[in-house]
Amino acid sequence: MEWTRSETLALAYNACAHCFGMGVRSLRGGRLKPCSCVLRTIFRACYARFQSSVEKQRHLSLTSLDGTHRGGCRNTWGRKNEEYVADFYLVTRRALKEADWKIFCAHYLLGADWRLCTRQLKLDRGQYFHSIYRIEARLGLVYRTLAPYPLFPTDEYFQGVTGREDGEPRTELVEMPRESLHQRLKVPIRRAA
Repeated sequence: MEWTRSETLALAYNACAHCFGMGVRSLRGGRLKPCSCVLRTIFRACYARFQSSVEKQRHLSLTSLDGTHRGGCRNTWGRKNEEYVADFYLVTRRALKEADWKIFCAHYLLGADWRLCTRQLKLDRGQYFHSIYRIEARLGLVYRTLAPYPLFPTDEYFQGVTGREDGEPRTELVEMPRESLHQRLKVPIRRAA
């Protein structure tokens, strides 16, 4: 995946000491790499959507009919909130190591305070917060680069992406009918002899 400044600029932390608010860092070969502040922002957006999906009342869950990108009559039914919760949980479980998974469960899933987490996991405060930032950055990268359906941006996950089978976006050009100059002026055009 190619990262660009236009994609990361809005997600970057303005006072970041690494990217200076641009959202990307340059590597040796001239390639661009997303800054950790952007990846943590992506994680936090996905986690906020996860929390809102979990806290919704079950009787408010809706099924939705989604069209596929191939067109035609291929539609699928689904419960987007429940699917997002399951995808978030499973992707997170697969992406983290065992030690990081324990920290993630204690802090994010169970909602424990940092004092309780450091006492239970036998970590000091610095190690705990460094591991939290590392987990957020790792998961932000995973959520954005997940294929074929990334968890971020969440609006694309819930509304679907319209595009062709080869992955290119479907573009439809609509042209307004143009009036010629003589139709707008409603003046007969005479040829000079």
